[in-house]
Amino acid sequence: MIHIGKRIKEVLDEQGRSACWLASMLPCERSNVYNIFKRSNLGIALLFRLSEVLQHDFFKDISDDLGLDDGARDRD
Repeated sequence: MIHIGKRIKEVLDEQGRSACWLASMLPCERSNVYNIFKRSNLGIALLFRLSEVLQHDFFKDISDDLGLDDGARDRD
């Protein structure tokens, strides 16, 4: 199972951005950003906001981690 906090940190690092930058964009305290990095799950609203700010689809990362494709799902 994907650790979403670690994935957010990876994307932030790939973009060459800092925790301070992310805190200013959310806006929140820098310590809150470090707490996000430690979390294995996040609420939908926060994950949506992070996806917007970082221009990265974290929902797709989670979906990809499930290992399901359109052909594997049952359809009515």
